[in-house]
Amino acid sequence: MTIKGKPTSLDIAHLAGVSQPTVSRALRGHPSVNRETRERILGIARELNYKVDKNASNLRRQQSGTLALLLFEDPTSDQSHINPFFLPMLGSITRACARHGQDLLISFQQLSDDWHADYGDSHKADGLILLGYGDYLAYQGKLRTLVEQGTQFVRWGAVLPGQPGISIGCDNAGGGAQVGAHLADLGHRRIAFLGDASSRYPEFLDRWLGCESALQTRGLPMERALQVDAESAEDSGYAAARELLRRGLPFDAVFAASDLIAIGAMRAFAEHGLRIPDDVAIAGFDDIPAARMTTPALTTVVQDTLTAGELLVDTLMKLVVGEPAESLRMPTSLVVRESTARR
Repeated sequence: MTIKGKPTSLDIAHLAGVSQPTVSRALRGHPSVNRETRERILGIARELNYKVDKNASNLRRQQSGTLALLLFEDPTSDQSHINPFFLPMLGSITRACARHGQDLLISFQQLSDDWHADYGDSHKADGLILLGYGDYLAYQGKLRTLVEQGTQFVRWGAVLPGQPGISIGCDNAGGGAQVGAHLADLGHRRIAFLGDASSRYPEFLDRWLGCESALQTRGLPMERALQVDAESAEDSGYAAARELLRRGLPFDAVFAASDLIAIGAMRAFAEHGLRIPDDVAIAGFDDIPAARMTTPALTTVVQDTLTAGELLVDTLMKLVVGEPAESLRMPTSLVVRESTARR
């Protein structure tokens, strides 16, 4: 067997035809791995001259009774730097930790920080929960590092094929399809999309693709000329809406990739003299509390953040004790409010 560079547990998993967590359990002699599989994994490890990272091993064995919640800072209009979408999830995570008898350590992290080494080497926690939107490609490498060093973690985000680690997320494509079908069935024919619909933001991309699929089944296009990049922030939504208006292309509805983007866009449209929903309908995604308080109230896609928090903790605890766990997609639902009222 020839492996370029230093062999990792992912290499062993690939050659043995098992998952990386199975390799980790086999290397530490966990009884959940049958004898045949364990011997095959150990044989491959010997052939590759694979050395177990002692720090990663210690993190698994010396359980602290603490889980760490790492929040990545989001651009917000206030000083909190917390996307309001995550606030109810935080409460759910806290209650779920108490149910499992775990303490919860909460920390802000920035993508430039060496957070994976900090928590992996200092034994601060038995496992990590990662929350926060951002550029997936920018931290994908650090997620791989967490996997390689044996750190147990679960993240909220898109469920992608071949992704590092385990994710709990919603059916973004299904939610996007619900919005597309709703707007098209109301008679809208030129639907703009505000949000970065690229591999950098896979959740937004899935929402775009879901909407596109719903429109295509109705013989309608999803036009890239009516798509404007935006991050999940009010100011970004405001700027994206102004750019959409600047292009001068006709549109009669807007699907914003998040409620914060939608709220910023509504402000830009109002300044431009457009009435919602008479001149342009708008729908968002997330159902944050502010979505109910906009004028008019915002049609949006609901994600069950309370169940999400419980699933994040329950899944992480399975990993901590060496039980199998897998990524999950949660269903979404559309709540229709005045911002897309029938014309």
